[in-house]
Amino acid sequence: MQIARRRRQAEKTHYDLLGRRVSRRATLVTACITTAALATGTAVAETRQFGTDQVGQVTDRGQVVSADQYIAPYGDRLVINDGKIMSSAVSPDGSHLAAAVTDGDATLVVVDLASGRIKQRVGTSAADDLRISSGSVGQEGPTYSPDGKQLWLGQADGCTRFTVNADGTLADPVTVKVPADGGKQALVAAAVFSADGSTVYAAVNGQNRVVAIDAATGAVKRSWAVGNAPRGMARVGDKLYVSNEGGRPAKAGDSTLNSYGTQVPADPETGATTSGTVSVIDLADPSAAVATVDVGLHPTAVYARRGAVFVTNTADNNVSVIDTANGKVVQTISTQPWPEASVGYEPDAVTLTDDGHLLVTLGRANAVAVYRYTSPQEPVSYIGLLPTDYFPAEIATVGKKVVVSHTRGIDARRPDSAGHATHDTTSSLTQFTLPSDRVIRSRTADVFRQNGWSAGSVPLAEGHRRARPQPVPARIGDPSTIKHVFLIVKENRTYDQVLGDIPEGDGDPSLTQFGENVTPNQHALAEQFGLYDNTYDIGTNSAEGHNWLMQADNPEYTESSAGEYKRSYDTEDDALGHQKTGFLWTGAQAAGKSVRDFGEFQQFLTKPSGASWQNLYCDAKDMDATGRATAYPLNSSSPIPSLNSVSVPGFPKFDTSVPDLYRYEIWKQDFEKNGPANLNMFWLSSDHTGGPASPAAQVADNDLATGKIIDRISHSKYWKDSAIFVVEDDSQAGLDHVDGHRAPVQIISPWARHHTVDSRYYSQITMVRTIEQILGIHPMNQKDSAATPMRGAFTRHPDDTPFTALPNRTSLTDGLKTPPSCGVDTPAAQDPEAAAVPATRTPADKKSLAAAWDAWKSKQHLTGPHAVPDYANPAQMNHLTWYQTHNWTRPYPGEKKIHTPDDVPGAYLPSPESDN
Repeated sequence: MQIARRRRQAEKTHYDLLGRRVSRRATLVTACITTAALATGTAVAETRQFGTDQVGQVTDRGQVVSADQYIAPYGDRLVINDGKIMSSAVSPDGSHLAAAVTDGDATLVVVDLASGRIKQRVGTSAADDLRISSGSVGQEGPTYSPDGKQLWLGQADGCTRFTVNADGTLADPVTVKVPADGGKQALVAAAVFSADGSTVYAAVNGQNRVVAIDAATGAVKRSWAVGNAPRGMARVGDKLYVSNEGGRPAKAGDSTLNSYGTQVPADPETGATTSGTVSVIDLADPSAAVATVDVGLHPTAVYARRGAVFVTNTADNNVSVIDTANGKVVQTISTQPWPEASVGYEPDAVTLTDDGHLLVTLGRANAVAVYRYTSPQEPVSYIGLLPTDYFPAEIATVGKKVVVSHTRGIDARRPDSAGHATHDTTSSLTQFTLPSDRVIRSRTADVFRQNGWSAGSVPLAEGHRRARPQPVPARIGDPSTIKHVFLIVKENRTYDQVLGDIPEGDGDPSLTQFGENVTPNQHALAEQFGLYDNTYDIGTNSAEGHNWLMQADNPEYTESSAGEYKRSYDTEDDALGHQKTGFLWTGAQAAGKSVRDFGEFQQFLTKPSGASWQNLYCDAKDMDATGRATAYPLNSSSPIPSLNSVSVPGFPKFDTSVPDLYRYEIWKQDFEKNGPANLNMFWLSSDHTGGPASPAAQVADNDLATGKIIDRISHSKYWKDSAIFVVEDDSQAGLDHVDGHRAPVQIISPWARHHTVDSRYYSQITMVRTIEQILGIHPMNQKDSAATPMRGAFTRHPDDTPFTALPNRTSLTDGLKTPPSCGVDTPAAQDPEAAAVPATRTPADKKSLAAAWDAWKSKQHLTGPHAVPDYANPAQMNHLTWYQTHNWTRPYPGEKKIHTPDDVPGAYLPSPESDN
């Protein structure tokens, strides 16, 4: 079964969309030109497959990014290699832009708009031009004073106030604290100044209030209670308009779900918020009751000009226009440019030009929507779209110039000679003069092409039509030969880390850490069922990755929270992280399909005393040998009602002190008793590493558990109509020579093409759309609506040959400081033909260094009931894993020595939860 034994026979086969053989790296083009109706007219929209284009490649349609899109922005671009822009502001004189960034080597960057160059970097490192104590940044801001002499940055525990020098650079940082309210930190979002600049009004997002701060002393002068999660803010005369992303406070009888310790009104099935409001504070009468204006869901940006307050309703895909004369919403502007999907464009910023053009950034569509505006009461007229870089998040006008800042810039393409990683994040600015309406309309077609929007993308079954069953039906609701879908979600590996040693694929073996000796099953599965070497996870980390799989999107709330991750990291227990159209499982339920969940998207875990890794490992062996139930019953659950009702509570969620073999035994007993559902979801997380065993042992445990699950299914009566999708939630934990988002993906089914190498561009979104198409699930948003199902990965001529799991070659107990009571694992005894991998060892001269890393690791929340995915700083975690897998003998790629935890390049970067 070894790949090495079969390489002479392996056929380097690649297929185009019609199943024809093509040469490797050939560009496949399938064009379909259609006419798509827009709100005020039509635009030509062309879409095509990406063929074998790779992320980072620049084509005639633009640069490929990992979210099923091309980018080719209108205007002049400045790429910022200091992380992702969370928010930005233009100075009052229009000369500079200050951008708050995260996941990079700065906290603030100051850009000279005239030269288009970065003038100053502010952060927590000694290498920064100006050093500050905290690297957290809020969802909104920073904010300049009216005279341009101060800049305030909202952070987790208050603000940092800067003096602005005459040349636009910042100086004299001063921390302005806003006290915590019990366990709720301030999480300052937007801030605005009073007209005279003496007072700063700040939205204290984590405490559901707005405070007035003395701009000179930093003292909090007064406070107003507002709605849930106040975020954006604008001042119009003596009125403050504050958007409440979580809507109104809950009332008796409301269905609710948690968001940062507050129960907010939420849908009882999806757990998504059901309310959006704007609070209006009367500064002329501070003691007056705060007024409330109902708007759409997830109101974020607030912008005021010419008698109107514009509010972007990010989850409803529209903009509310409030007439300041009467305080009422007088029109709602649709930001749905594509008729095929009503949600998922995520309007997140708005501005108005002097000549009456209203500009709205559509974050998830990489576009600026342009409208003609005259007055609050007069309906706008839609003109068209202009293409932007990846995820536009702020927009402003400087004279006749338009400035757009983009959270993700050109994707994770920061220069790195050693390889690419998901945390090589970039951001960007574009500047342009607004073109004529004719040019805007012509560029609308570019936006459609770059997003893959075309008519008929979501074909539905026709009631009178009797379609022939096929693996991936042409229409949603038509019959499939596949009745049972299994989605196995792993944690954090790149393609090169696992499969880079397979010569038939596009791999770099020098970056392979968990090759065939660690993952024999994953390699055997790739040989039997196909190797996919051009497939991408989209998220930077787990907070994003599980959202992409369960929601076919990472909602704007999670995108914009990355500078703090205080309200939530994994958004299972946060109503603000859920889209109103639901999840993959709610779509399956709506289609009349059964669902069974094993750990995926679950939030809570309780473990009995004694449930250590060692004891659970021994318990798994006993369960396998005797068929008895577990001696250590665990309980895993979700706060989302629709998921909790279909979950197997004894299957543990993320915890690196739980072996995946134990998870396999829990699933096996349920499978033998109940059989499969139509949709079966798993979270197998041992390959995250960081638990008691060595990294290689944990990945081997994950590999063996995966192999055993597939073995069990393929030898069952359900195999003939099953498909198993194996995917990482993200690929953040290593390097890849193509792109950090490239990840190992496997499709295992009698209906999958066998013994092939498929180099077509795929992503998690196309995988989700494939599952939807098989099970008759309606797509959730514009992302999966535009995605093309992976039909080329399937065949109408099934091969029912089952898969037999291979024994592990790496000891599953390698690296344990305390051996399990049932004995250490000895792989050679199980498979005499396969030489066991030698145990990991630490050279004598590296023992003190390894001890320092052990001390660091003990603080990273990797195990136990309060285990948190990705709590550890990603740069440090990746270095530790590399050192351990190379027995402390090889420096990290691109470096010349082995570092201590504090000495790791990038170790000062804030991790998602590092300062909890």
